[in-house]
Amino acid sequence: MHVAVAPACNIQCNYCNRKYDCANESRPGVVSEKLTPQQAAKKVLAVASTIPQMTVLGIAGPGDPLANPEKTFQTFDLIAKTAPDIKLCLSTNGLALPDHVDTIAGYNVDYVTITINMVDPEIGAKIYPWVFWKHKRYTGVEAAKLLTDRQPRASKCSPSAAFSARFNSVMIPGINDKHLVEVNKAVKSRGASCITSCR
Repeated sequence: MHVAVAPACNIQCNYCNRKYDCANESRPGVVSEKLTPQQAAKKVLAVASTIPQMTVLGIAGPGDPLANPEKTFQTFDLIAKTAPDIKLCLSTNGLALPDHVDTIAGYNVDYVTITINMVDPEIGAKIYPWVFWKHKRYTGVEAAKLLTDRQPRASKCSPSAAFSARFNSVMIPGINDKHLVEVNKAVKSRGASCITSCR
């Protein structure tokens, strides 16, 4: 189960539009309702009480969980206290992950999925119009370079991290489809054991 408690994002992806909602949509950033941490915890408990097979809770948006660290960690805290058997996971673009590794490990998060769509800032500039970091908005190649410089640090994590890092890529025809071979090589060189690509 995913709960939408993280509305803000620290990057803009050209393939993501968080304003559009449709029951048949499955694009990143599309949700039917945004929840507070308290609402999310209540909903998780209600679902878990009727569906015993629900064993994993994820936070993946509609923005980036680590661009909303207070809401994300408050949700994890409430779930850990009320339903300690539920596994926790989050999905992130990796920009802020190096700063939160120890906190994530402290909540016994099982999986962190990092979306890496490029390792070449020239290609990244075609995917990301802007990146917001430390109260400043970056654009173009500079923005993509900032993101791709921080993602390797995110994927290596820290010795104290007890969670598994997974990697995801969004294939964008004509932009990064051929480049994903290089992304795959770069991520595998960091010791990744799981890489998925989606269209």
